[in-house]
Amino acid sequence: MTAILFVCLGNICRSPLAEGIFRHQVELARMTDRFTIDSAGCGGWHSGELPDRRSIAVAQAHGIDISEQRARQIHVDDFDRFDLILGLDRDNVRHLSTMQPQGSQAEVALYLEEALGLTKNVPDPYYGGTADFEAVYQMCEKASTGLLNRLANA
Repeated sequence: MTAILFVCLGNICRSPLAEGIFRHQVELARMTDRFTIDSAGCGGWHSGELPDRRSIAVAQAHGIDISEQRARQIHVDDFDRFDLILGLDRDNVRHLSTMQPQGSQAEVALYLEEALGLTKNVPDPYYGGTADFEAVYQMCEKASTGLLNRLANA
């Protein structure tokens, strides 16, 4: 069982999409018994809230329901519970690296780099419009495909 945590700033836009898309792909591949999947935010401003309505809408437009997710802030114990903690941008990765306890076995990495070999951020669509959320969806879909292929063949 591989435990994966997707992390963005507030856990309402990017990381819920990344979690939902990866979970959907894992279900389609009939590999749910191989993965634990979750998401969190570096900050706790939105803890307990639903994903942003635009994230829910773009996921729904692609046949994925993320409306049951609830935002949460990452905790130190997540570094013991998850094998792979993926920051959606470099700032998230820096934050995760500074809070990671010494001796933790979790691998902290940049999402697109780990999934596709791209040293590129997933941009935060929060202040954008529908097209920005769709662009994030497309990035996360490609990255999820790459990540699942890599992990399934490991």
